[in-house]
Amino acid sequence: MAMITDFDIKSLVCDNSSFGPNEIKLISGAITEDFSQYAVLRDAVAELEIGEDLTPASTVRLGVCYYLLGRFSRAIETLAESDKGALSYFYIGRSHFALEDNAAAVVNYDLAERFGYDRGICVLAKVEALRNSGDCDGALQGLESLDGAIMQEADYAYQYGETVAASRDASELVVEWFERAVKADDTHAGALFGLARENDRRGNDEVAMDYYRRSSMSFPSHVGSLLNLGLLYEDHAQYDRAQQCYRRILEVFPTHPKASLFLKDAEASDDQFFDLEAEKAQDRMSQILNIPVTDFELSVRSRNCLANMGVETLGDLARTSEQELLGSKNFGETSLIEIRDMLISKGLSLGQLAHEGRPEPTVDRSQLSPEEAAVYDRPISDLNLSVRARKCMVRLRMNTIGELLRKTGDEMLECKNFGVTSLNEVREKLEIHGLKLRGD
Repeated sequence: MAMITDFDIKSLVCDNSSFGPNEIKLISGAITEDFSQYAVLRDAVAELEIGEDLTPASTVRLGVCYYLLGRFSRAIETLAESDKGALSYFYIGRSHFALEDNAAAVVNYDLAERFGYDRGICVLAKVEALRNSGDCDGALQGLESLDGAIMQEADYAYQYGETVAASRDASELVVEWFERAVKADDTHAGALFGLARENDRRGNDEVAMDYYRRSSMSFPSHVGSLLNLGLLYEDHAQYDRAQQCYRRILEVFPTHPKASLFLKDAEASDDQFFDLEAEKAQDRMSQILNIPVTDFELSVRSRNCLANMGVETLGDLARTSEQELLGSKNFGETSLIEIRDMLISKGLSLGQLAHEGRPEPTVDRSQLSPEEAAVYDRPISDLNLSVRARKCMVRLRMNTIGELLRKTGDEMLECKNFGVTSLNEVREKLEIHGLKLRGD
C-alpha cells in the first residue's frame, strides 16, 4: 500500500486524467492510514463539482468519489451520465449493493464484465449480491465458475466463507475460510469482520474486539464492524470509545439510523455510569459515617462525653468541631487525641462536615425496640430505590433511613426531578419496613 505522502488526493481527483482501480486503491489506502484524509477527499469532490465543464473522465472520477464518500444515490446518477465504461458500471453496481438493491447490482456487475472489467472481481461482487438476496445456490455456482489465480485471493476465500455460513451450519469451516482470507490479506475488512462475528457469538469478547478494530480501520469503513465494536465497548462500560465508533459512522453517513440511536444510548449510559459511580462512592461514605462510635474501644471518659453531646456516629463527629468537643465538660486533650486517631483510621477528620450541621433527631429512640432502632440507622441504599429517587437523596444529603423519616412528602417534592411517582416509591419501600415519612 502506498503511503499517504506519496501523492496528493486532491490532485488525483481533480487533475489526473488517468483514473482506475489502482488510483481508487491509493485513495482508500490513504484514508485508511489517516482518516483525516477523508476531509481532503470531500473537499476535492466539492472543487470538482464546481468545474465548468466536466469531461467524461472527470465525471467518472466524480461518480466513484461519491461512492467512496457514501453518497450512493449521487454516485449512481453521476456514473449513469458518464462514459458508460466498465469502471462506471462496476461502481454503479457497488452503489446499488450499498443501497441493498441486489438485483440492480447484479445487472451492473454483468455489464462491467461485458465492457472489460476484471471477470474474477465482477463474479465475486455478484456472488455477494446473490447471497444477500437469498440465492445461495447462485452464489455457489458463481464461486465454482472461477479458476486460476483468483482462487488464491483474499476476497475469494471471504466470499466462500460467507456463502457457506449463509447456506448451512458449518461454523468451523467458515472460520477456516475467513482465516485463509486474512492470511492472504491481513487488512481484508470483510474477513476480519467474519472472524470477529464468530468470536462474538462464542463470547470471546477480547478476541472479537481486536478483529472488529482491525476491520474498522479500512476505508470505506466497515459499518457493521464499527456498530458491533461500539456495542462491545458499551458492554465493557467503555462508553467514550463506543461513542467514537458511532461518530465515525455518522461522519460518513450523517443520517444512519442505528448509529444515531446507538450514539444517544451510549451518551445516556455514559452519564448514568458516572452517576452510578458517584452514588457508589456516596454509599460507601454513608456506611462509614453511620458507624456507631460505640464500635470503637474508647475510654470511659470519651464515651460519656460523646453520649452527653448526643454524638452517636462517625458522621456526628465529622460534623462536630474540636472547639465544640473541648467545650464539653470533662473532655480534654487526651480524649481529643483519641477521637482524632479514631477518625483518621476511617479517613475522616473532626469538623470535616461541619458545614452540614448535625441534624437534630426527632425520633424518640427510647420507645424503639433494638430491631426498630437498627432500621433507622441503616443506609438509604438498603431501600433499593430507583436512580432518580437515589439522586434526590444525595441532593438532600440524606444517608440513613432515619434521616429520610424526618422529611415530609411535601419537602421531598421540592427536590429537583423528584415527582409523585418517586414519592410513592419511597413510601412503598418504607412501608415494607413498617415505616412512614413524617406527617404521613
